[in-house]
Amino acid sequence: MSEPSREGSSPSHVTDLLVAWSGGDQQALEKLMPLVHGELRRLARKQMAGEREGHTLQTTALINEAYLRLIDLTRVRWQDRAHFLAISARLMRRILVDHARTRQYAKRGGGAAKVSFDEALEVSSDARPDLVALDDALQALAAVDSRKSQVVEMRFFGGLSVEETAQALGVSPETVMRDWRLAKVWLLRELGGGV
Repeated sequence: MSEPSREGSSPSHVTDLLVAWSGGDQQALEKLMPLVHGELRRLARKQMAGEREGHTLQTTALINEAYLRLIDLTRVRWQDRAHFLAISARLMRRILVDHARTRQYAKRGGGAAKVSFDEALEVSSDARPDLVALDDALQALAAVDSRKSQVVEMRFFGGLSVEETAQALGVSPETVMRDWRLAKVWLLRELGGGV
């Protein structure tokens, strides 16, 4: 596959490909992926940065899983690059949460191997935020205010800027900043004081 030209990777070209893909053009998807691969890698690295060391899911596997789930999305009417990145970030978050839930299930005895008490202490000394608890809190926030939940998803998980988030949601940057501040306070309270 040849390297895309600079003008071929412009935001309007990406949007055109997304719209064509929404219309069922599979060739548009083939042209789109090389253009957005770098951004998907950036999203995946950001998602994985919050994970514990030695996580069994690697960045490349996260990108591949997200790609497979993106291909299965047939009813999405893509708006633009920011919308694509927001959906990609949501998919990556879902993949990591599903992975974390599976890991928690295994920790509770679901097919887990027996380990000594000392080994268990080493495994449980992870001081990073609980992704499952954060996901539960985000779902609770979505039930109260879905836009604030989307803002957190796009900014925190997707790494989108205030302007990109505003564009994806069709609101002003000021609204995004206000939602971001209020959502962080709500989540901190929901999670018991620490994210």
